[in-house]
Amino acid sequence: MAFWLINSEPATWSWVHQVNKGTEVWDGVRNYQAANNLKAMKLGDQCFFYHSNVGKEIVGIVEVAKESYTDPTDPKARFVAVDVKTVKALKKAITLKAIKKTDALQGIALIKQSRLSVMPISEQHWNEIIRMSSL
Repeated sequence: MAFWLINSEPATWSWVHQVNKGTEVWDGVRNYQAANNLKAMKLGDQCFFYHSNVGKEIVGIVEVAKESYTDPTDPKARFVAVDVKTVKALKKAITLKAIKKTDALQGIALIKQSRLSVMPISEQHWNEIIRMSSL
């Protein structure tokens, strides 16, 4: 199993939307690096759900429910989407500010590429964020 971080602006698709829907297509990714990350996702991989722009915090966990397929919102069929299902909310949201202050998270991609919508997370970083969230 691999670990990922996916992010969305709460006004577009928030954790509340995700929880209410349960399972949803993660589409609209038009960055090639992020799209390659979507293609690398496997069924059952775990993803942190991060609110970008407003909040700038990891708020929950979703799981890959369907591996990459042609993004239905891409008229040129160059990009892919995956389906993610809600797993659980974090007991305590982990802010980008807290991540930046944590020595054990200094190598995390979120610090350098906070606007990248899909990024890998190492198991070490995953476990540290889980520890911080008191999950």
